[in-house]
Amino acid sequence: MEKLNPLLFLSVIVLLLHVPNSITISSRETTHETFLQCLRSHTSPQDQVSNIVYAQTNASYASILGAYVRNARFNTLSTPKPLLIVTPFSEHQVQATVVCAKSIGLQLKIRSGGHDFEGASYVSQVPFAILDMFNFQNVNVDVQNEVAVIQAGASLGQVYYRIWEKSEVHAFAAGACPTIGVGGHLSGGGYGNIIRKYGLTIDHVVDAKIVDVRGRILDKEAMGEDLFWAIRGGGGASFGVILSYTVKLVPVPEKVTVFLVDNTLDQNVTDIVFKWQHVAPHTDDRLFMRMTLQPVISKGKKTIRASIKALFLGSANELVTLLEKEFPLLGLKKENCKEMRWIDSVLWGMNSNNGSSLDALLDRSRYSIYFNKIKSDYVETPISKDGLKWISKKMIELGNTELIFIPYGGKMNEVPSDATPFPHRAGNLYKIQYNVSWLEPGADAEKNLMGQIRKLYSYMTPFVSKNPRRAFLNYRDLDIGINSHGKDNFEDGKVFGIKYFDKNFERLVKVKTAIDPDNFFWNEQSIPKLPAIKQQVENLTEKRQICLFI
Repeated sequence: MEKLNPLLFLSVIVLLLHVPNSITISSRETTHETFLQCLRSHTSPQDQVSNIVYAQTNASYASILGAYVRNARFNTLSTPKPLLIVTPFSEHQVQATVVCAKSIGLQLKIRSGGHDFEGASYVSQVPFAILDMFNFQNVNVDVQNEVAVIQAGASLGQVYYRIWEKSEVHAFAAGACPTIGVGGHLSGGGYGNIIRKYGLTIDHVVDAKIVDVRGRILDKEAMGEDLFWAIRGGGGASFGVILSYTVKLVPVPEKVTVFLVDNTLDQNVTDIVFKWQHVAPHTDDRLFMRMTLQPVISKGKKTIRASIKALFLGSANELVTLLEKEFPLLGLKKENCKEMRWIDSVLWGMNSNNGSSLDALLDRSRYSIYFNKIKSDYVETPISKDGLKWISKKMIELGNTELIFIPYGGKMNEVPSDATPFPHRAGNLYKIQYNVSWLEPGADAEKNLMGQIRKLYSYMTPFVSKNPRRAFLNYRDLDIGINSHGKDNFEDGKVFGIKYFDKNFERLVKVKTAIDPDNFFWNEQSIPKLPAIKQQVENLTEKRQICLFI
């Protein structure tokens, strides 16, 4: 096995430690060569690893980097760029990438090609490389056993399409947007239009494969109960590189029903929103009614539009009868409904019900790239009509930020809050997604619109969960705290960790400390490890407990 030149290795380490924000051309080349040399020593000659590593001087570097940047805020000239992008085709190339990045002290960001609202998988303020998993797109479906093995670089659209190829009465309980990446979606929690019937995406994960910091490939049995628990809702990138998930499929009827109903303030929208809070989380668990509140111009004046977009795992007649009884104010008629196959409802949900072929689910480039910012909240008790009127007034004043209400209930009430790291189960009526998007670049636009969403988030404080004010990991929001990766790493991580994971945060930290003691897998909101003094205390406590039982 070829060995690294010790002097060359030392020079790279010094460079990376002492030049945090800029790096010279010669040192970039040195890093590239050192990394390639290491990769070659950990792979076979047939791998031709130079073909999977893109330095900044490579003609394809910009297109590879930009292919899965889903937020234009992180695709500017001033955005920090990776020194290298590694695009492995095989599992042992992933192993070698982890080992080599760690050996030269290069931060590794892991990207599976999904939405990543804060760019945490492809932006850093220190010298870094991207491990881009987009070549890992295989989806193997076994309908007989109702399982699928999904590689981390696949999109949900690919998953849904491959399931449909084998069966029209099976689905996967995951997100509504086909361009979501599997790696981040499943490791962060994941939900979609059948959440009330089947729960979260992570509730259906039965096995996984991960490359740990030592370069080992671990499945469920090898990784153990704690790590398997952690990567189903605690964020996989804190613990290693997810290679694949094995998931259970769920049954769906031959025909499902969808509808979209819009109302504005002059159409009793406040009453409708108020009633929605009492119906959507409690109705038949086959019915999912997502509601979006948007400031719009109607009949020449500013108002709020409430759009209720629904999926029902049943017939239109049954749905209309149900809502005539539970939600007559909505005024749903059969002509408002459409019956279709479940796979077609995915296209309908992405506003592609205009004759688009199902092949559109395989097209990952269909995602429209905007400048955007996302935030999240949870609501435990219904907001009063006066409260809703006040919120509407504030949204109109701000002008651009929308709220999306995602109902819980059903299966979400049946799973304990510590079954997975995702704690936001029973007790929550619905989740709120805050969303603001814009097309034109510019510091003024960004300052204005980012300011708007933050103001609305502040205005919502009296109406949402408290102690902690909770947040959803898949709607990553750096406003709620950032990991310093320094001496205060644990205390920094605790700030956002409690909001994302509540009491499950402590267990996640213990798993992190055990599996990645040097905190190699770090990002701006990764799980921190225990500080040394806390580790010593915990070790002493464990020893005392053992002694008591001897």
